Amino acid sequence: MRFNFHPDHRAKAASWLRAAALVLCACGFAGQAAAQAPKAPAAKAAAVAAPAPAASAANQAVSAALNLSSAPALVKVPDGRLLAPDIARIVTRGELVVAMLGVDTPPFFYEKKGELVGLEVDLAKAIAKELGVNVRFNRTAKTFNAVVDTIARGEADIAVSKLSRTLARAQVISFSQPYLSLNHALILNRVKFAQFARDRALPDVIRGFSGSVGVIAKSSFADYAKRNFPNAKIIEYPGWGDVLKALDKGEVIGAYRDEFEVKRILKTDPTASLVLRTVTFKDLEDTLGIAVGINDPVLLAFINEFLAQRSDKLTINKVLAALEK
Repeated sequence: MRFNFHPDHRAKAASWLRAAALVLCACGFAGQAAAQAPKAPAAKAAAVAAPAPAASAANQAVSAALNLSSAPALVKVPDGRLLAPDIARIVTRGELVVAMLGVDTPPFFYEKKGELVGLEVDLAKAIAKELGVNVRFNRTAKTFNAVVDTIARGEADIAVSKLSRTLARAQVISFSQPYLSLNHALILNRVKFAQFARDRALPDVIRGFSGSVGVIAKSSFADYAKRNFPNAKIIEYPGWGDVLKALDKGEVIGAYRDEFEVKRILKTDPTASLVLRTVTFKDLEDTLGIAVGINDPVLLAFINEFLAQRSDKLTINKVLAALEK
């Protein structure tokens, strides 16, 4: 059957088809639109005869292209505010759950007279205060990597636990901007190192160090050691105390960690400098960040803004001074 169109109708149909082709092209269907364009007038008539389904498909394609449905909706919390879902979850619960290592690490976090105190405890409480909620600490993790796993499993909202920002950890959780930067450092057994160095200059020995280095197992510095001392024999121990015992016994020539932990040894026991020697690497930084789940982008943005606006920035000197309190 052949349809005869008034010239005005034909012009309108052609205009509509051109518009539809542009929409389809924007959504990745340009090939289909181009294939349909040169068809006979009968095909155009069929398209004009039933415009509603085509228009519906075009609208769906445009919506998909613009990702109109991908943005999460704001959530109304009990006090009537509209908040992002990850913030609303915490506000509705009424508490911020913070993952923190179960092993005391003063002055960052430790128990004093039955109360959890420390620089990072204060930091976590300040974040909770800004959110208008209480804070609850989850200290089930016994290693730093286990703290990261706690966040990855969604068992805590954030982790404030002297966590180094490493590439391996950044594959499973998100990190805030650094709130403290510390240089890497080695603490050496003077006798063992002298025997190993054999009168070679310190920079020459350290640059291609092939001796034994003790680190905490499953820690950031276990990873750093493999990368920065590829020729060394890396020996992992359960905890920092175990590393220092091995250093004292001469089982390892050096112990590798951040400058705070190394300086802390000499600060608490000045006589230790008689048997120990320290090396600080000014070109290697250990940056500490707050861990957030990968599905909490607004919470991460909030944490970053909180840290940016915080006037009391942490420094190595402030951390060392806190040891005396």
